[in-house]
Amino acid sequence: MLAADDQRVVREGLAMLLGLLPDVEVVGTAADGEEVLALAAELRAGALGYLTKDAGAAEIQQALHRVAGGQAALDPAVQRHLVEAIAGETAPGPAAQPDGLTPREAEVLTLIAGGLSNAEIAKRLFVSEATVKSHVNHMLPKIGARDRAQAVAYAYRRGLAPR
Repeated sequence: MLAADDQRVVREGLAMLLGLLPDVEVVGTAADGEEVLALAAELRAGALGYLTKDAGAAEIQQALHRVAGGQAALDPAVQRHLVEAIAGETAPGPAAQPDGLTPREAEVLTLIAGGLSNAEIAKRLFVSEATVKSHVNHMLPKIGARDRAQAVAYAYRRGLAPR
């Protein structure tokens, strides 16, 4: 998450870039969709797109084409967090997750508990299947699970399974 001074530097740097090269379109990136303050700074400075760093080549290409065409391109996870922050439903910043799970890992776990395959999860989250596998590989040790079956049991115990 960017500190206030860092946000100022981002805004000023992008404003300077866009002042020098007004036809340049900007797509920002962040570690996850919850870096709302960083997103806000970049959007205020003139960015038209924002992706998470786990975006695949296809997502990046699509975002670049949209932004080049004058349209906004926001990762779906970023959109959700931005809308929540604007609506005041949540404060910007990461929500507390059990056992140190990232919000994205908890989201993947919920989808696993809902019976989705890695390919289905990737499609739903607009990420690559390799990214989903990476989230699963990071999540399993955190929750003390050896496999997906144990992960599903964990999700039900912790209230992360879909209702």
